[in-house]
Amino acid sequence: MKRIKLVVAYDGTNYHGWQLQPNGITVEEVLNRALTDLMKEPIAVIGASRTDSGVHARGQVAVAATENRMAPDKVCQALNQSLPEDIRVQSSEEVSLSWHPRRANCTKTYEYRILNCRIPMPLERLYAFHCHTPLDVERMRQGAQYLIGEHDFRSFCTLRMKDEDTVRTIYSLDICRENDVITIRVSGSGFLYHMVRIMAGTLIQVGKGACPPQRVEEILEARDRRLAGQTAMAKGLTLVSLQYEKELPAWRCGENRHWKYAMLQSHIREEKAAYLAIEHCQDEEWESLLVRNIHRSFQNGANRVYLADQEREDSHVPKHMEEAVSGRFCRSGGDSRLCPGARLGFYRIKEPDREQAAMDVERLTDEETRTLRICGNMPGTDVPALSAPRWYMAVDDNSWRMS
Repeated sequence: MKRIKLVVAYDGTNYHGWQLQPNGITVEEVLNRALTDLMKEPIAVIGASRTDSGVHARGQVAVAATENRMAPDKVCQALNQSLPEDIRVQSSEEVSLSWHPRRANCTKTYEYRILNCRIPMPLERLYAFHCHTPLDVERMRQGAQYLIGEHDFRSFCTLRMKDEDTVRTIYSLDICRENDVITIRVSGSGFLYHMVRIMAGTLIQVGKGACPPQRVEEILEARDRRLAGQTAMAKGLTLVSLQYEKELPAWRCGENRHWKYAMLQSHIREEKAAYLAIEHCQDEEWESLLVRNIHRSFQNGANRVYLADQEREDSHVPKHMEEAVSGRFCRSGGDSRLCPGARLGFYRIKEPDREQAAMDVERLTDEETRTLRICGNMPGTDVPALSAPRWYMAVDDNSWRMS
């Protein structure tokens, strides 16, 4: 058995999206059928992004598992012989059997194209949204700046689950104009359902002068889908690429008006340990921030995550946390937001094992130690430092109870 990664480009005009649908033909269905015929065995691909009906792609990624002995790099050429002209596999290569296109960390890039002229150009009708009202690109750029960074994008998505995590990170959002075509290019850690199209619809409103650029920030903070612009038409959207991380960045940081934290990841691969230092976090964001970052660390290979509340060691526990731990608080001179025994999703907070913590701290560099402010309040360290935060540990709830 081997696993083959495919990079796929397609014109989404004639398809009901990527994912299999009971009411129409999809890109996934066509690929499955062509691969099954080629490999002489049942094949079901797994796609990285479930693009909607009418959305295009230049760099969609999919994987297929097969027993066939065909050289992986030859699959794309053979497959393209039987695919329709509006679908083409750009490359094929073997990846590990454990590699999954939706679980691996990556940067996704989309483009949304707007044909901004009085009379539409027929050749652009399938690949751009036509807006006859003149758009002010500079105003759109000003509004777009509020969307860059780590935020809760609840206002800019169509929720599919009530408790869906709507926090994402936008790395860049650029808007350029070439003749009559305005292109919105956005890269991020991931995107929610309809997120790019709602962002585009909102920025179009800004460009028309229907609202000022700073209105984008107000919409973002409101976390109310009703305040954002319309969902822009699907045909203007193209999935450009997915760039997968070859190794974890040493640090991952997030900052906005609601929270600020630093996550040390450089010790996950060898020692299976991660460190989350929270400099600031509003109480109502506290639990979701912890769960989100602990879960990501475990997905990346950690089996323990050290935690510190650098903002206020002696703060009141939010009421939802009080119920979770049944009145059990940290021993830090007062009530704290990090509580041994508290359960956070699949994880539980505990006091660090002294021997394990001592070994982990020994492996930290001086710079890492200073940044994390580990200076005497981690079990196993010798220098007392009352100004340093107290550290705790998040572990898998099942593994802790079994140990």
